Amino acid sequence: MAGGVGWYLTRTADESPLYAPGTTLSQVDPGITREPGSVSEIAEAVIPAVVSIEVRVGQAGATGSGVVIDGANGYIVTNNHVISGADDVEGAEIRAVFSDGSGSAARIVGRDPASDIAVIKVEKPGLVTASLGRSDDVVVGDPVVAIGSPLGLAGTVTSGIVSALDRPVRLSGEGTDTNAVISAVQTDAPINPGNSGGALVDASGALVGINTAIASTGAGGSIGLGFAIPIDTVKRISEQLISTGSAVHAALGVNARSVTDGARDGALVLNVEPGSAAARAGIREEDIIIAVGDTPVGSSEELVVAVDARTPGEEVTIEFVRGGSSQTVQATLDPA
Repeated sequence: MAGGVGWYLTRTADESPLYAPGTTLSQVDPGITREPGSVSEIAEAVIPAVVSIEVRVGQAGATGSGVVIDGANGYIVTNNHVISGADDVEGAEIRAVFSDGSGSAARIVGRDPASDIAVIKVEKPGLVTASLGRSDDVVVGDPVVAIGSPLGLAGTVTSGIVSALDRPVRLSGEGTDTNAVISAVQTDAPINPGNSGGALVDASGALVGINTAIASTGAGGSIGLGFAIPIDTVKRISEQLISTGSAVHAALGVNARSVTDGARDGALVLNVEPGSAAARAGIREEDIIIAVGDTPVGSSEELVVAVDARTPGEEVTIEFVRGGSSQTVQATLDPA
């Protein structure tokens, strides 16, 4: 019986006309209205300042992203881990590909493994330059847009919000000398491999960070935990790299690991470099550092970030726990 019903319905449908010459389909009238500050407007303004970066070393290749920060002189900022494998390698090639599909060979101006920032240069006039924002203007909950080349897909745009600020994140990567701890802007805008070095911009289209890392469950894709280097750090390091080819950081001169006693967290000093700022100040192994100046320290990552926020030669108060009691010393930070 069921078979008979199916046959009848099929025969009935087959008797209707198959073609309808001259058919036109209705469209929405009027068209979509895009408000100022929409993701589409931001993308249109910023995409021309974002590039894909192709790196080739021998038979191996890799891709990443970059942002034009000085179009008049061809300077592009990216991540150190994107281009470090090509530095001082004979025959290695770095190429920047622009939003219009054109490409240009690029040279490394300088790179900083301690912040995972690098600057490359192309000889191509009239590049669109990204507008730089300010880190102090960014607050949790702000809408942001990430633009880059995830998985080699150039000009990809994703959106989200600022999920957290000043998040200490340790960066390292196989095949690169990057070994950095950054005070990151955290975002839930989807970021994937290849987004590294790309733009994180605010609702005005101003660059507020350089996308650099993701947290993943192991599959390698975005789970809504992306991290960007704050724009103030990007600007400071980029200016040093463009001026001198290298960047200078403050150093205390200790190696530490994170510890907690259940009541208070800190950075346990494992060793002190001879002659370092820490050694001169009297800091010893087994001391637990809990503050740098007025910045609390609850982990080894927070210690690195707190010291890096200072300048070489600056005198700072270090608070630590020794033998169960809290002490303070003055340390004059070294250049690193």
